[in-house]
Amino acid sequence: MADNVAGEHEQHEHEQSFVESVTEKITETFHKDDSSDSDGEAKKSSPVSDLKDKVYRLFGRERPVHKVLGGGKAADIFLWKDKKVSAGVLGFATVIWVLFELVEYHLLTLVCHTLILALAVLFLWSNAASFINKSAPKFPEVALPEDIVLGVASAIRTEINTGLAILRNIASGKDLKKFLAVIAGLWVLSILGSCWNFLTLLYTSFVLLHTVPYLYDRYEDKVDAYAEKAEAEIKKQYAVFNVKVLSKIPVGTLKKKFA
Repeated sequence: MADNVAGEHEQHEHEQSFVESVTEKITETFHKDDSSDSDGEAKKSSPVSDLKDKVYRLFGRERPVHKVLGGGKAADIFLWKDKKVSAGVLGFATVIWVLFELVEYHLLTLVCHTLILALAVLFLWSNAASFINKSAPKFPEVALPEDIVLGVASAIRTEINTGLAILRNIASGKDLKKFLAVIAGLWVLSILGSCWNFLTLLYTSFVLLHTVPYLYDRYEDKVDAYAEKAEAEIKKQYAVFNVKVLSKIPVGTLKKKFA
């Protein structure tokens, strides 16, 4: 009797272990299916993310606005990362423009008056310090580092050479589209120059640098959407202009005559 009970108990344990092993195999199978489904969904979702990455950006921009502006302190000022510094720079430029344009100060007069005021204050301070038992002011030695001057001169030289190379490429007659764009830009600048003097034009450009990049960085998605529509319309109008006008200009014949 005891042997029969022990045999039934062992058989029950064997059946229970068999059921547990089958259950584990089924669970593992479902886990593998779930993981393969999730991998498939990830693979399917990757083209969607790729499409999101290929969103239209103004002028084909691939980097953030901060990087386009140089990524340094100048970019921080133009994008108002530090509002006090940006406001100070813009305020200083406004004061200079008011002095030269509205008050009609001349550059040499302003420099001389500023030096007179600064030297008078420092001279009186140095002599009055002995009467009031205070130490005289210490003036630091100011000198332009040679490496900075050479670096600035080298950068200016590189930019000038780049501009001259671009002008040479345009004048060679290889790209009619770029030629027309440059002519139109120079014509617009000549009109602006006839309306305002150089200082006002420079100040206006400075103000635009402090406002346009900041507003674009804040509302770039909306601006890019409108810019995409505008670019499509411009390309359509240019295609019509190219067919009706530019294609009829005998550029190849003129090149053969001058060759």
